[in-house]
Amino acid sequence: MLACVRTAAVYGIEAFAVQVEVDVSHGLPSFTMVGLPDTGIRESRDRIRSAIRNSGFEFPPHRITVNLSPADVRKEGASFDLPIAMGVLAASGLVARRDVDDVLLIGALSLDGAIQPTRGVLPVAAAARRCGYRGLLLPLGNQCEAAAVHGLELYGVRSLPDAVSALNDPGRFHRQLPAENGPQTENSAAPDFADVHGQLLARRALEIAAAGGHNTLLVGPPGAGKTMMARRLAGILPPLTLDEAVEVTTVHSVAGLIPPGAGLLTSRPFRAPHHTVSDVALVGGGSIPRPGEISLAHHGVLFLDEMPEFSRHALEVLRQPLEEGIVRIARAARTATFPAGFMLVGAMNPCPCGYAGTDVRPCRCTPQQADRYAARLSGPLRDRIDLAVPVAALPPRELAGDAEGEASSPIRERVIAARRRQLHRDGILNSRLEGRRLRGRVRLDGPSRTLLEQAVNRLTLSARAFDRVLRVGRTIADLAESAVVAVEHLAEALQFRGSR
Repeated sequence: MLACVRTAAVYGIEAFAVQVEVDVSHGLPSFTMVGLPDTGIRESRDRIRSAIRNSGFEFPPHRITVNLSPADVRKEGASFDLPIAMGVLAASGLVARRDVDDVLLIGALSLDGAIQPTRGVLPVAAAARRCGYRGLLLPLGNQCEAAAVHGLELYGVRSLPDAVSALNDPGRFHRQLPAENGPQTENSAAPDFADVHGQLLARRALEIAAAGGHNTLLVGPPGAGKTMMARRLAGILPPLTLDEAVEVTTVHSVAGLIPPGAGLLTSRPFRAPHHTVSDVALVGGGSIPRPGEISLAHHGVLFLDEMPEFSRHALEVLRQPLEEGIVRIARAARTATFPAGFMLVGAMNPCPCGYAGTDVRPCRCTPQQADRYAARLSGPLRDRIDLAVPVAALPPRELAGDAEGEASSPIRERVIAARRRQLHRDGILNSRLEGRRLRGRVRLDGPSRTLLEQAVNRLTLSARAFDRVLRVGRTIADLAESAVVAVEHLAEALQFRGSR
């Protein structure tokens, strides 16, 4: 007998419908899969057989053929376990309908028949609604995640018998309603800027960066507080909007980073990969493309500590995503596009020993060593960094003092207010302003034009760097609640170009 059930496969961050056709016919017992399944799906034969038997059902001792359509697209992952098992049971007559065409099925199986959470549920739910399916049968641990997509009946199941009951009698199957948006993680849990002593210039630079979404480089000796301040940046960013939360949750869902039972992510991501990270782990890729760290930092912060220690090639591949806000992973069959609208925050020492230009201890590096160390960040990459901030070591008196710095809460309020002005005015952050729109938002008077002309000559600013000065100046004006970008706003923006 032939049975058909529907499921979905994920490529990039998009899901597409897959039809699972199962034929159980007389012949020597065998289990054959066709339709470009990967090794993980082929190995599911033993899991499915054990799960069916341990759930109290009889596994048909016949010839079983499974076809995954469309057959020209490779499928991978354990999420096909449940639809294949349900197809076998439907072909055996244990499921009332042999053609389940109104419900999408997804889930991984344990040997005892329990249904385990799987990744990529949010894009699958979006694809189910887009394709007109009535409902989605999925692991109970993924139900809150799928609840972000409205208009679907969700059947959260714990085991294979529950899945059979849900398809045989959906009206009587007990459906547990998920909590609104699932558990939430608030920014209040982030480290507070009140812990930071001194460092007024660096704190000001990070506030500007947060307000406009600007890339930042912190340069200073070891122990000056670069990492400490960077990790507090997430605490002054505004909460995610609903659309942003869906985008961030989708990327994390595809990467398998959504905890079971969690719903939409509400805090902006903060990613801090180690400097040994590979190019693929940083940017994304693989035979079936997966998001990398830059996509996992979408709408949040990507922090690269000890930035010159990262491989040169890994740093250089950041250049295009920093400009476009997306990353494209091309393969022979198709191309996957991942979002990459992140803020880059880097930290580095001024030289290999870390003490050039400081009073902490004498620098032991030769000029040639210091130049080679600085050259690990190429000119084109530095050109894409809006704020280069010197971070000096704190004097002992200030370090041992009891005075606390300004807390994150008032800084965050100023950042939210500045971003609100930008979004109301242009619909995007200042860091994304380009061309005529940028020139229209920064009208240069005589003193401002003279200042910028001198800066271009003395600092040898490129056209890209010139535009970035204008964007930072626009953000500083927004923080000052000024409709006009004045010369003092541009002067402050220029000081962060002269620090590199």
